[in-house]
Amino acid sequence: MNISFRYDRKKVIQALRYHFISKKEIRILIILVNVFALFAAGMFFWKKIAPVAFLLSSFLWFSLMASFWFILPFTVYSRAKTFRDSFNLTFLDTYMHIENPNGSKDWSYKAFKYFIETPNFFHLYIDERSFFLIPKDAFTAEDGTHNARTLLREKIGQKK
Repeated sequence: MNISFRYDRKKVIQALRYHFISKKEIRILIILVNVFALFAAGMFFWKKIAPVAFLLSSFLWFSLMASFWFILPFTVYSRAKTFRDSFNLTFLDTYMHIENPNGSKDWSYKAFKYFIETPNFFHLYIDERSFFLIPKDAFTAEDGTHNARTLLREKIGQKK
């Protein structure tokens, strides 16, 4: 199976959001900050804290949400030159061959720890922080996406 693709900015940023939110430590942090914000709102409602404390906790909540939803994805996107290249990717039995105008590389399926599937991409993780995105819209038919999903499950395995 052979596909060619370029990355779409909006879809990549959404994929980066999925990446950040899927991390356990970030999810825990978001939950704790949300609980803290709700607690502060309740304490302000019952007049147990001053308005300044409530505003400070609201600012903390807003800053954290803005950083995970906007700042981090846009920063990663703008720093990575990879998202501006075009690629040809060939799925073979034991490895994937990827080419772009700067060169080519063969990647063994064993080089990837796992993959996750999001609405627009397959995320192939090399480690917890490094991954490669394969856009689903690069496959010409729904059948191609299904075949790629099956191949990735067999060769790499999904995250549990």
